[in-house]
Amino acid sequence: MTDARVNQIALPFEWPVADSDEDFLIADSNRAAFEHFQRWSTWPVMATLLTGPRKSGRSLLGRIFVRKTGGRLFDDAEDHLEEDLFHAWNDAQERRKPLLLIADSPPPAWKVTLPDLRSRLAATPHVTIDPPGDELIGSLVMKLLGDRGIAAPQELADFLVPRIERSYVAVQKAVDALDRAILSHHKRMTVPVAKRALTEAGLIRRARSAG
Repeated sequence: MTDARVNQIALPFEWPVADSDEDFLIADSNRAAFEHFQRWSTWPVMATLLTGPRKSGRSLLGRIFVRKTGGRLFDDAEDHLEEDLFHAWNDAQERRKPLLLIADSPPPAWKVTLPDLRSRLAATPHVTIDPPGDELIGSLVMKLLGDRGIAAPQELADFLVPRIERSYVAVQKAVDALDRAILSHHKRMTVPVAKRALTEAGLIRRARSAG
């Protein structure tokens, strides 16, 4: 299963830890965010808030971005001191070096009590990574298995895509379960092996019907 909308640029997972462009998969779900970061030199406000599901590649994308631009990254920004974020935002404007804040949700879901920070975040562009589509899920399964040295037939992705939950975390759990099954039973990765392992793990469901 292949799709022209999925290109190898960066991997939306942190296993194994990687900061290389070549490890990334870009698709419709993350394309807008990726293209926004490519245009950073034209940002009128030298800061961006990035949100998206856990395991969606937001941290990896952030690390690649600040490495290339010399900017500053606050991952899990809602857990940092608001005064630190406020001063970092001001410093980014003065130095014209980009600030990237990564959070689960934007304000007001992210409760910000410092008025000066709240006003600056209101002026900060916000981009998001969406849940993965079918093409990205299939590509991620194959990529992650390959990264773990597991050779898998392409029909494995075709089997899994309609059966696992459409989320980055679900893909990660599926690959973890397949990895454990191969290590435990020393078998080749096949569709029957995957079906058995994921059924036992409670990770697959009946395939969605066409149409």
